[in-house]
Amino acid sequence: MRIVRVALPVPLAQLFDYIATDVSEADIGRCVRVPFGRGEKSGLIVALPPSAGVDPARLKPVREIQRAVTALPADWLALVGFTARYYHAPLGEVIALALPPGLRRANAVAGRDQDPLLAPAAAGLAALQAVKRESRALRLLRALVEHGGAVRRSTVRAWADGAAVGELLRRGWAQAVRAQPAAAPDATLPALTDEQQAAVQAVSAADGFSAWLLQGVTGSGKTEVYLRLAQRALAAGRQVLMLVPEIALTPQLEARVAARFPAAEVVCLHSALAEGARSRGFVRALEGHADIVLGTRLAVFAPLPRLGLILVDEEHDASYKQQEGVRYSARDLAVWRARQRAVPVVLGSATPSLESWLHARQGRYRLLRLTRRAVASTLPAVRCIDTRKLKLDEGLSPALQQAIGQRLAAGEQSLVFLNRRGYAPVLSCTACGWVSTCPHCTANLVVHLADRRMRCHHCGCEGPIPRACPSCGNQDIQPFGRGTQRIEARLAELFPEARVLRIDRDSARTRAQWEALLATIAAGEADILVGTQMMAKGHDFPKLTLVGVVGADASLHAADFRAPERLFQQLMQVGGRAGRAQLPGEVLIQTEYPEHPLYQCLARHDFDAFAALALEERRLAGFPPLTYQAMLRADSPALDDALAFLREAAHLAKRCAPAGLQVFDPVPMRMARVARRERAQLLVEAGERGVLQDFLGVWMTALRALQPARGLRWNLDVDPLEV
Repeated sequence: MRIVRVALPVPLAQLFDYIATDVSEADIGRCVRVPFGRGEKSGLIVALPPSAGVDPARLKPVREIQRAVTALPADWLALVGFTARYYHAPLGEVIALALPPGLRRANAVAGRDQDPLLAPAAAGLAALQAVKRESRALRLLRALVEHGGAVRRSTVRAWADGAAVGELLRRGWAQAVRAQPAAAPDATLPALTDEQQAAVQAVSAADGFSAWLLQGVTGSGKTEVYLRLAQRALAAGRQVLMLVPEIALTPQLEARVAARFPAAEVVCLHSALAEGARSRGFVRALEGHADIVLGTRLAVFAPLPRLGLILVDEEHDASYKQQEGVRYSARDLAVWRARQRAVPVVLGSATPSLESWLHARQGRYRLLRLTRRAVASTLPAVRCIDTRKLKLDEGLSPALQQAIGQRLAAGEQSLVFLNRRGYAPVLSCTACGWVSTCPHCTANLVVHLADRRMRCHHCGCEGPIPRACPSCGNQDIQPFGRGTQRIEARLAELFPEARVLRIDRDSARTRAQWEALLATIAAGEADILVGTQMMAKGHDFPKLTLVGVVGADASLHAADFRAPERLFQQLMQVGGRAGRAQLPGEVLIQTEYPEHPLYQCLARHDFDAFAALALEERRLAGFPPLTYQAMLRADSPALDDALAFLREAAHLAKRCAPAGLQVFDPVPMRMARVARRERAQLLVEAGERGVLQDFLGVWMTALRALQPARGLRWNLDVDPLEV
């Protein structure tokens, strides 16, 4: 009998010991099923210790070890171990987050290639020589032979007569073959600019670990740099990890990667995948078959035995930070993983996070610049429209309306950007002051006129739009403010001949709807687009020449110290959609503060000047990235319980706080109530990361010993983005 130490997905900072007769060192990293309490849980073997932490007589036997899948390697166990230590989360919960559901339950997962490379077999070549009656299968076989080389099954299926691909395989006329990703792509590659070429050569020449910040203006060809670097890694027989911030960006990049590397096996990993597909992709990566793994933040945990390169697109994006459960940053873990595996990591953005920008200035990251657009000759002109003395028509200034009309006359496309979906943010009664507040949150119900509903964008509560005021019966209730639906309706009235298309999370709930909208825009079947932040990055529409920004000033006055940084990034990204081809672009920003330094830097496309100003403000205020923070949050049915827990936590913190660490007072969160739960927070801050981490280890031990009130939940967020 040997002792088996298992990490289980429970909110306890401990591992659990069991016994097994048929276990060996080769089983470390395998999933298991074990008894737990009165039931059963699935976990992961992390060690085979010589002795148990409890009386050996109390140990229960392991029920099943999943040996149908390759054991997770030591470097992967080190990755989840670091994640658990740095973010002070139970190892079992980190592993449960990192593993796909099928493996997490210790189920058998088929690791076979679902989209194999097909090539003509000897029987197929013989069949072509024989005199046979023409059929779909023969025509498809002939097309496969004429194409030359191996082709993915999905590509063959898309050909004329592609439905006969199954018959080709049944007859033995075609066969699956091993990918040869080292072969050069067949497609004619676009010519690189001097800056792109220099970036590719610099990263390729580096040996071992190196972290690169690729700071390139919108449209400068950062993706082409990624593809050239990936090509070199594949040619060396290595695997490539490519991270994107949002699921919406994966179909486009996946199609581009597959077209560039038709012989490579590309695996997508993100939370919207079906369980089986995600598990298969994970296993293909684990067994070394996947050449390129493309995905959102959870893809950072993909096991890659041949890892040679990590690419992080739009590295500034807040989506890389998990906001529930284990609150990890995929961007930061990508850098740690590159160092662990001694490979280069490239962080790309037109508007880097101030953390990465500062690292580049301090020499921790190496800086690469792309200052010119790859296709368009110039960057779009940025102009502020002073709205202080203007009468706006549903938020649209006369200058913006005129510019849209000019684009319509020229057959070009325009985008009106407003980062607020729905028709109006609130419904109100002018007679008694009633407001459409959410019954479960400290937020308003948003008017969605398209389906005549009011919805809370935080908890999902919804109901019909009332015909009269629920408080006083007044029938003259009015929507106040504006969202994308209201702008869409007004543009349709102002330009009845135009095809107005709205792009937000209400019109693109599924991947199929999103792809259909993108196809409509690319085909030129929309004249005016009304969009939220979904349109701010990663999209390239040659006929889009005007971007109008509505309602940007709100972020200038937000309580969050990161709000101006996010605003600048968002505006530069969305403005970058204009004029990406041969047609010149223009960006019009409606504002009551046209002299604000943020807008002045934006007009000059000068991110460095803005970053320097923002960093100086944070230095004076003592904010990150010049300091390091952790946020303890608590939520409960009663706000007093949440605050009482945090006050006790603050007392414990002050007792063990070292010099240089500041403990702030507990306060309700800005949105204090969400989904019937009251929320509060406690911030701790230090001038050095090591001081904060050492303190958190001691503090968390004390916190776990507390007995919180019934129904109270708490969590720790290291390096929080929301303060």
